[in-house]
Amino acid sequence: MKNNKIFKTFIKAVGTGIKGNRDLDFEEIYEATLQILKKDATDAQIGAFLIAWRVKLETTEEVKACIKALNSLMKVNKIDDSILLGYNSDGRERTPYLFPLYEDVLKNFYEKNSDIKRLNFVISGDLLQPTKNGFGTKDIFKSFDENQYLKYIDRVEYLKELSELTSLRQELGLRTAFNTVEKLLNPSLSEYGVCGVFHKPYVEKYIDMFEDNFKKVTVIRGNEGDIEVSKDSKFWQKEQGKIVEKEFFLKDFGINIDKTFESISLEENINILKNPDKDILNLAKFNVALYLLFSSRVKTLDEAWQRMN
Repeated sequence: MKNNKIFKTFIKAVGTGIKGNRDLDFEEIYEATLQILKKDATDAQIGAFLIAWRVKLETTEEVKACIKALNSLMKVNKIDDSILLGYNSDGRERTPYLFPLYEDVLKNFYEKNSDIKRLNFVISGDLLQPTKNGFGTKDIFKSFDENQYLKYIDRVEYLKELSELTSLRQELGLRTAFNTVEKLLNPSLSEYGVCGVFHKPYVEKYIDMFEDNFKKVTVIRGNEGDIEVSKDSKFWQKEQGKIVEKEFFLKDFGINIDKTFESISLEENINILKNPDKDILNLAKFNVALYLLFSSRVKTLDEAWQRMN
């Protein structure tokens, strides 16, 4: 198997132990990622490297190199006037997806606000990745059509090399660097991107990782660490070189949600989307308002909400 010996040097760099481990340089991670994607290393070697690299903790420089390698193999198809909604690849277990409702929300918005530049929502999907046992965007889209404003792209079509690692990643059963970098791969060449975060210390890292591929990146603390919100939360953007945190409260927009979800099935989520009540529709509208703000279509969240209503 070609390059097999070279790949072993990458494993040793991250898997020797605290005293022996070292950060890999840009070219090393770039090469290691290509060998993984092209299956120039064995599954055992790939698994060993991904786990050891995660335990060592990936540096921002390493992750940027990984993204560059992924970009080099990615098929791009530009979608103008768009924001990439960077849903997590490990899906949902406790809260419903809302995005199929965004189509009608946007249609109604633009009927009343023709002065606002068009905005398309781009959503990527693939088979579910570790570590949850729920369902993902791809599962939801099977029950809904692509529409005027909502665009779905399947990773098997634009980066099959990463998609084909799914079975190995599921066998490992652990989060790896790919869970991070795949949040905002940008095959649509969208100007704007948004991804979710669980823990605040990762905010700056995510923005640094992805900002080279977008005009503006937003990080938001959403449901299950994803990008949709159903309660008070925060988001972060870089403004004039500094990370700025902004908070919002649903009650300020007249939204009072009574619902709580401890777990949810795919069938239950689809039923919610096909028979949405007022609370769910208001949440969908509020999330669209956020994305209009993140895409610089409006100056404030208040403006987006007022125009929408």
